[in-house]
Amino acid sequence: MIAYVPDYLKMNQRAPVYVKQILNGTKPADLPVELPTKINLLVNLKTANRLGIEVPLALLIRADELLE
Repeated sequence: MIAYVPDYLKMNQRAPVYVKQILNGTKPADLPVELPTKINLLVNLKTANRLGIEVPLALLIRADELLE
């Protein structure tokens, strides 16, 4: 119903950098692991409504994405 999720668009934009390095001969094991730099707050209002839970307005304002 409420979750923190990484910004998948930003993560997918970094993928070509890794592919390029591998194609240029870098071993995958030598590449650094990159963690997400932005985390989004996701609120699933449809699930909340089905469970009869009222999501506070303050939480709705802070949410990056609302699923209805």
